[in-house]
Amino acid sequence: MSWHRDTLVGFDLETTGTDPLEARIVTAAIVGVGGRDGEPVRQRTWLADPGIRIPEQASAIHGISSERAAAEGRPVREVADEIAGTLTEYWRRGVPVVAYNAAFDLTLLTAELRRHGLPSLSDRLDGAGIGPVIDPYTIDRAVDRYRKGKRNLEAVCVEYGVVHGGAHDAGADALAAVRVAYAIAERHGSVAGLTAAELHERQVEWYAQWAADFQQFLRRKGTADAVVDGHWPLREPAGVAAG
Repeated sequence: MSWHRDTLVGFDLETTGTDPLEARIVTAAIVGVGGRDGEPVRQRTWLADPGIRIPEQASAIHGISSERAAAEGRPVREVADEIAGTLTEYWRRGVPVVAYNAAFDLTLLTAELRRHGLPSLSDRLDGAGIGPVIDPYTIDRAVDRYRKGKRNLEAVCVEYGVVHGGAHDAGADALAAVRVAYAIAERHGSVAGLTAAELHERQVEWYAQWAADFQQFLRRKGTADAVVDGHWPLREPAGVAAG
């Protein structure tokens, strides 16, 4: 059965920075959306104390200061553990998780789990691979490759006629990502016709191809040693097996 006729779960993190292997979780949301009407049926949110100072440029984006995170946030170890437990429970039930630019959010979560000595996503799934994951960012780049303009969530919401409730709020971003996923399926029958597992595998291929093309572009433009990681839906530090 096509994935876009069923419940999906949106996932988003707001963080201390842009490097998923080094940044820390500040806020998170997991939003269950019940079918193509795009309405949330359940939502869980977290505010974490990341254990480090939140840079001012990050606070300016998501609105959470170091002082607020320290005063109101829960220890990031507890938050990361609960997020991972919630996501893997959905995967055990066969529910796809939607994350816009999934390689960032899932890589960052994986790094947090490792940092705090917690079981990996794969460990929680008894060694199975994670998924299915649906990443509208990766799908949109593949099915509408030559469209000009930005590909961030706000821009893609405009392209697909999705109302975004508030950029860089984890709950609003998670919900918008699910609505974009439904909208892409409505526009592109080749995407709608896949099962969630099939779509997951296609995204592995699409992301790897995009990364290879982008790496080639950067090297052609003069960055001879440019390397673009092509692993999706998460990447790992060198020497660490995917989890």
